[in-house]
Amino acid sequence: MMPTRRRCASAALLFLVSAGALRAQDPSFVATPLTDMGLSGSYLGFSGGLYADGSNAPPPEHAAAGAAHARQIQPLDSSGNPSAAGKIALLSIGMSNTTQEFCSQEGTQPCDPWTFVGQALADPEVDHTTLALVNGARGGQTADTWDSPSDLNYDRIRDVDLAAQGLTEAQVQAVWVKVANSQPTNSLTNTDADAYTLETQIGSIARALRIRYPHAQLAFFSSRIYAGYATSTLNPEPYAYESGFAVKWIVQAQIDQMANGGTIVDPRAGDLDSDNGAAPWIAWGPYLWADGLLPRSDGLVWDPADFGGDGTHPSQSGEQKVGAMLLSFFKSDPRTQPWFLAAGAAGNRQTPRLPTETARNPREVPARPSTPQ
Repeated sequence: MMPTRRRCASAALLFLVSAGALRAQDPSFVATPLTDMGLSGSYLGFSGGLYADGSNAPPPEHAAAGAAHARQIQPLDSSGNPSAAGKIALLSIGMSNTTQEFCSQEGTQPCDPWTFVGQALADPEVDHTTLALVNGARGGQTADTWDSPSDLNYDRIRDVDLAAQGLTEAQVQAVWVKVANSQPTNSLTNTDADAYTLETQIGSIARALRIRYPHAQLAFFSSRIYAGYATSTLNPEPYAYESGFAVKWIVQAQIDQMANGGTIVDPRAGDLDSDNGAAPWIAWGPYLWADGLLPRSDGLVWDPADFGGDGTHPSQSGEQKVGAMLLSFFKSDPRTQPWFLAAGAAGNRQTPRLPTETARNPREVPARPSTPQ
């Protein structure tokens, strides 16, 4: 009997290994990255592209408004006053994946050298004089723990993460946000889909940022990385992919509201007026999703080795991959180059900032027609 049992066990193990390999190569969920959809692509009737009309670049009016807000970013002292000896704080908020990719699994300094902060600190083109990189993200901190200015996470950032670098809330001027919820159960196109809930929470987060950080000018949002290898219900597909639509909708909601004279267009998103201080200027950060081993148009793939045992959290190689995408984004985006790059670095077109300079009102630009979702 024993040899037979051993043969059965070996066959079962071989089946599991083969099934795992098949799953990695041919996962049950298949979709096109938003960035590869173009004008004609869609997902369950929802249009692709990071922005309207299948585009991956913000429309000119929104880009001009972002540039105006970016020109307000300058070194500030602890009270928020312009100071040559002041600091510009770039803050991250989010959950476990966010802290792993931005700094470290524990969330505190020193950051791992392969993460975004580690790579940025080693990059001679990045400003290491006035720019301060602050990780506020922590494991287990889902979107609902960030959607009110009174949430304890913001107190912890003030008292621990900012204080550790001698900084205050008044010096936070740009934020990278990557949030999600655990155990989602309703996918699109259900009327109570988790993507809709996430959009509402992100809108609340944007308003909370402006209250806690009165000098926050720019907020960049990213959605989840691939979750087709997930072995738990923490945040598998299609929810990781569909979180991209929550970000797309919130960005478009601000664009449409500002094009509509400040009147709210998307009630799920709420008030995102960047002129009256309801929210910072909002845009996409790097888009991180690719369909597993199927190369995205820019070559991005997610290999099983890029994940830990649960297939959800990134391994060191996954953290390094996101860190590199973040660094590339902040070094190349026209709204971040002037304050993220060191003076004289390639691509830094920094112009002098005057303390009295005020942001150009995007409403002076001809309104762009609202695009329905």
